[in-house]
Amino acid sequence: MALSVSNLASSLSSLSFSSQVSHGPNALSFPRANYLFSLPAKSPRRASLSITATVAAPAEVAEDDTMELKKYVKSRLPGGFAAQKIIGTGRRKCAIARVVLQEGTGKVIINYRDAKEYLQGNPLWLQYVKVPLVTLGYENSYDVFVKAHGGGLSGQAQAITLGVARALLKVSADHRSPLKKEGLLTRDARVVERKKVGLKKARKAPQFSKR
Repeated sequence: MALSVSNLASSLSSLSFSSQVSHGPNALSFPRANYLFSLPAKSPRRASLSITATVAAPAEVAEDDTMELKKYVKSRLPGGFAAQKIIGTGRRKCAIARVVLQEGTGKVIINYRDAKEYLQGNPLWLQYVKVPLVTLGYENSYDVFVKAHGGGLSGQAQAITLGVARALLKVSADHRSPLKKEGLLTRDARVVERKKVGLKKARKAPQFSKR
């Protein structure tokens, strides 16, 4: 036992340790016996982030659909809107709609777009468009082609109602009585009242204070 301890002590004394600091900018060198360990100094890590995203192009799809509908409308209306016989013009607020009726299955196309897409799926506005046809029972008998401009979607939808009703009068004069009974042939003349000088709006006045 004593022999093994003495052997161990002699072997340890024969080993020589030395430490040297290298003057390099990014490394610390610690030679231990016959081995050299190089440890990199602390340096800020630079993380590179690469993001790749694939964006769908709904605009291109919408353009393709519009082009197809344009071809369809031109094939159904040779000579354009003005050359058609069953046509009516409707107005509401600042909106104007030219409506053409053709025998069909009940399609409604507004400005070369499907009515549901153009009117943003609003059920009330879609109902406005079909009220005259439903009144006479023609909701599946005529296709409706519309060119509308001015105002908002609500005003345009109500202008289309008047345009469809007026176009149905050209189909038959007998349609006047049921349409008039429902008030579909009356032009709604209500518009926004103009702002007045000295007032905030048409009638709203600034707050009044005596002191």
